[in-house]
Order: sequence, then structure tokens, then C-alpha cells
Amino acid sequence: MSQNLKQKNNNTQEKTIKIGNVKINSCCALAPMAGITDVVLRGLIRRFSKNCLLTTEMISSESLMQNIDHSKILAYRENEQPLAYQISGHKPQMMAKAAKMLEQKGGADIIDINMGCPVKKVVCGGDGSALMRTPQLASDIVKAVKDAVNLPVTVKFRLGYTAETKNFLEFAKLMEESGADAMTIHCRTRSQMYSGTANWSEISEVKKEINVPLFVNGDIIDPISAKKALEESNADGVAIARGVLGQPELIHRIEHYFKTGEILPEPSIYQKIEMMKDHLDDEVRLRGEKVAIQFVRKFYPYYIKGIKGASQYRGRLVTENGYVNIITLLNTIQELASADV
Repeated sequence: MSQNLKQKNNNTQEKTIKIGNVKINSCCALAPMAGITDVVLRGLIRRFSKNCLLTTEMISSESLMQNIDHSKILAYRENEQPLAYQISGHKPQMMAKAAKMLEQKGGADIIDINMGCPVKKVVCGGDGSALMRTPQLASDIVKAVKDAVNLPVTVKFRLGYTAETKNFLEFAKLMEESGADAMTIHCRTRSQMYSGTANWSEISEVKKEINVPLFVNGDIIDPISAKKALEESNADGVAIARGVLGQPELIHRIEHYFKTGEILPEPSIYQKIEMMKDHLDDEVRLRGEKVAIQFVRKFYPYYIKGIKGASQYRGRLVTENGYVNIITLLNTIQELASADV
């Protein structure tokens, strides 16, 4: 990445966050995203950020207990540490067994419990953000998992289930009392899903009530929004989710800004397409060509966002089934985009 655009910020500094016995030499974390934060995307992010906390896709505790092939979701690489495995469910003992299985498998430095997923099929099963309506059950889950493993246990949740039933402050205190070593709050309610704007300032009182690290999540898309989220929330760190799509170097750019006050330029279209090729190639190695080509279609819009003719290219990319043809088209996009600069 080329020249640095300097924007001085006297408040920026390098931070270390300790979650239980795990030391994170960064105040940035990759938030979990189902079907997104697999070993491939995490590897791309780790290429740029050496210290951020990475998190796996959400893993259902019930399905983990069944004879279902989870090899793709559970896959990890040695350079991913620190790495959190996120589990979902609503049965304390089953969650405890799933956490223990992950600990024994290796790779996990932290067990993260999902209490924030707003998706209907998850909530209807009593998992995810549905647990914010049953605080005692949520507490029992944290206690059970904490007793089952020797790893730090963290929790991710939202402001509340609805705007009228926001209970994040009481919930945060209960989670710490139950044994949580850190927590992440997505600054929307379940009813909002991913619409509207994340209200970072609403959780500004939480750090006065808890002693464990707090990460703020929602609408963090660049270094400036990351800084603003930290300032408004009084959190210790930022957890970035959708912002990394199409820009796996984002967490590194945020870390660099926090450390130096410099804003690094975004990658060029040429660089983004190179990352897309690497992303595709690694997914092919993981899943096989046919499955990988279908899997990566969700990522194309983010990598080519903003270029001339993006919608037409996207239409061709998401319908193309041949690896060679996809690479040829990506090369063409690179050449035409570079010529337009």
C-alpha cells in the first residue's frame, strides 16, 4: 500500500487487552459472522494484522454434538492465535460439552458465547439474542461453560431484544457475575437486526459497572469510525464484522491509526482484486473447486465495490462456474480499473 496520509491524533496509542490469561496485543477483534469468518478469511486478515483477536464462525452446540462434519468450520491454522471459537445454544450442559470438545480439539484460546445473533431461525430455537429475554438461563450457560473449560469465556450480546426492553447494562453485570472474562456489545437491538445505526454512546455507562474488557461492535468500517466508536462507548476495544468484507486489511489500518495517528490509504482496486484471487484460491484448496466457487460469490460485491461497471461485473462473477473464466474476468477488471485511474 502506497503513501501514508497523515492525520495526527494525540490520543492514539498501542493497547494491550487481557482476557483471562490471554493477552491481546491489540484493541481490535474480528467479530464472528456465520458463513463468512472461516479459516480462509481469518488467514487473509492475519496476513495484515499479527495481533488482533480472531473469531470463528458461530458453531451450534447441538449440531456439534451430532455426527455432522464440521471440519470446515472447525479448521484453524497455527498462526491464528489469539483465536476465539464461538458457540451458540440454550442448553447449559450441552454448551458446556461443546466448549470442552473445542478445548480438547485444540486451537481455541477463548470460548465465546453467542447471545446476539438476531436471525429468526436462531432466535426461534431459543439461541442467540433470545437469551437476552431469559437472563437467568444466560447466566446458567456462562457458569456451565466456565466450569467445563480452562479457557477464558466471553459473551457477545446486543442492547436488548427490543427498544422497549433494553437490558444491556443489567445483562453485562450479570454476565460478569456469572464468570464472563470479557464481553462484546453490538449496539443495536434484536428487533433492529442490522438496520438503522449502531448507537455506540448508549453503552457508555457499562464500563463503570464492570471490570472485564468490553468491545464495542456495529458500523465500524474505517479507522475514523473505530476511533469514534471507542470514544462514544468508553469500551476497551472494537470488534469489527461486516467492515472487513472486501478489505481484510482494515483491522491492520485501524491498529496502525490507533498506534501512530496515521491513516493508511485503502488498497487500490488492483490490490483488492489480488486479495480476491487469493481468497478464491484458498477456498478452492479448502472446499474443492465447485463448492468454493459457489461459496465465494457472496464476497465479490465487496471486493469490486466502487469501480466503474461493478454491477455488470458482479452479475457475471456470481453466475460463472468455471475457475479459469473467473480468474480471466478478475484480470480484466484489474486492467480496466487500472486504466481508469
